[in-house]
Amino acid sequence: MTVITRFAPSPTGFLHIGGARTALFNYLFARRNNGKYILRIEDTDRQRSTENAVKAIMNGLSWLELSGDEQPIFQYSQQERHKQVASTLLEQGKAYKCYCSAKELEEMRALARREGKTALYDRRWRDRDPATAPSNVAPVVRIKSPLKGSTTIDDLVQGRVEVKNEQLDDFVILRADGTPTYMLSVVVDDHDMEISHVIRGDDHLNNAFRQYQLYAAMDWRAPKFAHIPLIHGHDGTKLSKRHGAVGIDAYKDQGYLPEALCNYLLRLGWGHENAEFITRKKAIGLFDIGAVGKSPSRFDIKKLDNINATYMREMSETHLYHLLETHLRKNLDVTLDPIKLERLHRGLSGLKVRAKNINELASSAMIYIVSPPINMDEKADSILSKDARQLIRGLLEPFNELTNWNKTKIEEILKNFATDCDIKFGSVAQPLRAALTGTTSSPDIFEVIEILGKEEVVQRIEAVC
Repeated sequence: MTVITRFAPSPTGFLHIGGARTALFNYLFARRNNGKYILRIEDTDRQRSTENAVKAIMNGLSWLELSGDEQPIFQYSQQERHKQVASTLLEQGKAYKCYCSAKELEEMRALARREGKTALYDRRWRDRDPATAPSNVAPVVRIKSPLKGSTTIDDLVQGRVEVKNEQLDDFVILRADGTPTYMLSVVVDDHDMEISHVIRGDDHLNNAFRQYQLYAAMDWRAPKFAHIPLIHGHDGTKLSKRHGAVGIDAYKDQGYLPEALCNYLLRLGWGHENAEFITRKKAIGLFDIGAVGKSPSRFDIKKLDNINATYMREMSETHLYHLLETHLRKNLDVTLDPIKLERLHRGLSGLKVRAKNINELASSAMIYIVSPPINMDEKADSILSKDARQLIRGLLEPFNELTNWNKTKIEEILKNFATDCDIKFGSVAQPLRAALTGTTSSPDIFEVIEILGKEEVVQRIEAVC
């Protein structure tokens, strides 16, 4: 059997972080088994589906390198095929037309709830003569679910799950306006696309038992199911906006690396021994859907920050420099001349160890880009008192006289200056850092001074003194 998986998002909004993990698991399972991974856009809800949402999903998957192996399939384009299957089921007596009014449906649902039943429709039109149908009601089409016995699914994650058939509705497969429902469309598409494994969130587990009835009615082989637990927030509730960003586009905008985000999502519910950092290539060789846990995982932004920071530190400086330069040119109103670019390149190793994402890296890199006078943050401004400014002005002469501009000589000047002034080194270094960078936090001060160069250092000191 050829393994074929699919990721099937509805284009009603952004690509959710949970959806991205589902796409990743489908991708890895297909690659692990030398199979195929397909993207299907489930756009049958015409009122809520938008082109912007399609674009957001496609862009998010492309950024994560999780686009399908083929051009995406749009479910709405298969609508006639879905209707054809519904007609076949009607002709074979495996489905029927239901003429219940909205009022009747609400009354029977209310009664079922009072009696504690899960099947809310009482099947009143299942064996009724269509000749008695009211002329003013457009019928829906319902599947004839089995009335006795049970349905069992051997889920690859949840294990064996069984539901008594009496708990299942004769659910609608065609609406009154003739459009197919999600339940029908999904089954037909999965069959026609030869999907071998349906890997999705466990909020679809109940749907699986209903969809199984359609496979049985059409004498189709059902795929294997794997329902993975949802991602929860730090408080154990379903992940939502109140926990922070839930859309992939937000994490991209915040400067996270796609490979780091995928590594983190991979470890949300799946693991290999104690390995924390797993590359895409390694993950393909290790991924086992049966190793996915049954319990929800909690999204931990601090752990994501740690993984992302590690990826940045271990990334080649050439690639990281390219990402930094691209970000600066695209997002910040700065002029990057050759001198500033050289400073960025030389200062990158000192900057990257302090940043958790590209945004932070870009923010800290501004110390090599801005021109004097530079803006001071609140802490830096408080350090630069009148006396502090007077003090660091005394560095202008030794800096101007220094001919061999390197860290060793710069360190020597600063330490000698502190000794001559009979003050601690920090009393010189702190206001000098503030004057040169506009902040109280930066890479090694000797490194910063060396990279900025004599002319720039002198100009920045003069600008505050």
